[in-house]
Amino acid sequence: MARFKLTIEYEGTRFSGWQVQKNARTVQGEINAAVGKVFGTHNFELYGSGRTDAGVHALQQAAHLDIKTMLAPEIIRMKLNDELPADINIIEVEKAAADFHARHDAQARSYLYQISRRRTAFGKKFVWWVKDPLDVVKMRQTADLFKGLKDFRSFTADDPEEKSTKVHINSIEVQESGDLILVRIVGSHFIWKMVRQLIGVLAEVGRGSMPVNEVKKFMHTKSDVPAKMTAPPSGLFLERVYYKGDVWLKELKPMMDVSAKPAARFEKRHEKKSAGNEEKQSEKKE
Repeated sequence: MARFKLTIEYEGTRFSGWQVQKNARTVQGEINAAVGKVFGTHNFELYGSGRTDAGVHALQQAAHLDIKTMLAPEIIRMKLNDELPADINIIEVEKAAADFHARHDAQARSYLYQISRRRTAFGKKFVWWVKDPLDVVKMRQTADLFKGLKDFRSFTADDPEEKSTKVHINSIEVQESGDLILVRIVGSHFIWKMVRQLIGVLAEVGRGSMPVNEVKKFMHTKSDVPAKMTAPPSGLFLERVYYKGDVWLKELKPMMDVSAKPAARFEKRHEKKSAGNEEKQSEKKE
């Protein structure tokens, strides 16, 4: 058996998450089917770095594939992509060490969330449109509460009696990009629905509907309130999975640009065109 590391992007709108499920369309299920067709066998194993929920996207999901083959990594990538649906793409296939494990060797994961301040026809599947004005300063103050090793039992659907709810958050950034508010969360790992509940609480504070002091209570006492504010999956992207030696992302930028209204873009083009015409007319007069 040879082991390969796969870097995968997918649009999660029509998937019931990453992990294989009976009678449901999943990312892993589609890749398994593609591998079976390419290699003509079911004697292989595919492991993802972690699960993504229904509707959640990935810019760079990581997985490892154990398969008996003499094909070069680039040929494997091309052949798999030929069999995969349009909403999944294998970005890269690399030969990996026999003991590499996509999940256990991951040192950190990065998630990006996009909140839109305006209605968008083209980015609807990739943002959460919040109609109310949001105070970004308050959102940043709240985000600071989550940094470090904390117990997020109030921010997950997992049972703290059955599974540890402690997670180390390396960083949380909240930035504005035109009509978008971008949130990047980097952590050791993430428990079920944790990121979306964190985002939901940040938005609630930004609306002015929840004081920061109330959020502090969630970090000390189990509360069901964050679950009621769970942000939709449409704006969430698994941005990157980090392994030893990887360079961490520095720039925070949107997955797609819905930062300027179409009318504003038209006005800018029109202004440039008008300015150009004026210059030409001026040159003719001279």
